[in-house]
Amino acid sequence: MKNQLRIIGGEWKRRVLPFADVDGLRPTPDRVRETLFNWLMWDIQNAEVLDLCAGSGALGFEALSRGAANVTMIEPNINQAQFLKDNLKLLKIQNCALMVTTAQNAMRSLPENHFDLVFLDPPYSLNLWEELAKNADALIQNNALIYVEADCPLHTLNLPSTWSLIKETKAGAVRAGLFKKSI
Repeated sequence: MKNQLRIIGGEWKRRVLPFADVDGLRPTPDRVRETLFNWLMWDIQNAEVLDLCAGSGALGFEALSRGAANVTMIEPNINQAQFLKDNLKLLKIQNCALMVTTAQNAMRSLPENHFDLVFLDPPYSLNLWEELAKNADALIQNNALIYVEADCPLHTLNLPSTWSLIKETKAGAVRAGLFKKSI
């Protein structure tokens, strides 16, 4: 039996998608995802979205289901990337670019000042929040929204000073926040 995630809302509401059994891969919990997309209700339409650590694809597929213009997913695990490709094909999605590499490598080739919504939820054990946030900052438009998910208090992550926390939630060990970039 494969691991599965369920899309919560939008065009593919209730669709179940498989993902690989990869160490450290944990989709954003349904409750947290529902809260996040309630926060983003008015901002997701036509958004240019960057999913830095796609993993299961839960956040990227949810964004596409709810009307994002384009999503760029980054996933370094070849096995999981194949699941993402298969799911994109299954849903007939054409407005999603999948980069099979690390977020650090992918960000070198992405356009600056382009994205208006970014998902930053790296595998907790890798402790990549600060590095990825600093590298991604140049890719993010002013007034863009950034979702950060961690297993520790968000104020301890040393995120860019231009990012202001506007909403946060907690579910079990998961701490999640929505930031806004203001120059």
